Amino acid sequence: MDFLNELLVFSPISAAVRLFLAALFGGLIGLERGRTGHDAGMRTHIFVALGSAMTVLVGFYAAKNLGSSIDPLRISAQVVSGIGFLGAGTILVKNSNKVTGLTTAAGMWATATVGLAVGAGFYFGAAICTLICIITATLLTILESNRRDNLSVYIEIAGPENVNAAIKKFEEQFNVTNTITLNAKSNISGNVGIIMVVALEGKLKQNIIESALALDNVVMAVETE
Repeated sequence: MDFLNELLVFSPISAAVRLFLAALFGGLIGLERGRTGHDAGMRTHIFVALGSAMTVLVGFYAAKNLGSSIDPLRISAQVVSGIGFLGAGTILVKNSNKVTGLTTAAGMWATATVGLAVGAGFYFGAAICTLICIITATLLTILESNRRDNLSVYIEIAGPENVNAAIKKFEEQFNVTNTITLNAKSNISGNVGIIMVVALEGKLKQNIIESALALDNVVMAVETE
């Protein structure tokens, strides 16, 4: 119990524990985003939570050790609005005005609040919020995607000369309703990224992705928004 009480008081030990917990919680929230191929994945969410927690700790440090008379949470309050600029960078409008990235942006905003909570020593609230975020990002995403009639698959192909052949073979297997070419997410020179919108027609999503991975010269195939 003495150790738990120590964690509620600002000290070097509690500061270290809070930073490690912030990184852990942020990583757990970002794990699903990274696993499904989103740009803002595990590392991004760790940095967001870690930076938010550090902001709170800086305020506490200034109030305790520097004799500052300001509210120790005044600086950290700016994180809630400031994280919006980072989140806005993940939101894109494409595919006939289709908006993507909103879930990732909202997840980073929630991760920032988790970091603030951990930095302030509100461990229980941070843990519960992290758990709810993980449930929302995984289970609810599965339920929502299962209700869709279409599946959007990101396929990355090695070499532009292999793109047409891969698309043709994929279209022979499935009913492709839209094809979009874009820059490769891996940033590997020579790779080409393609988003294929496929009509499910009773087919399992996992089987479609596995079929895409089985195509010649395909190095990545993941479901995308």
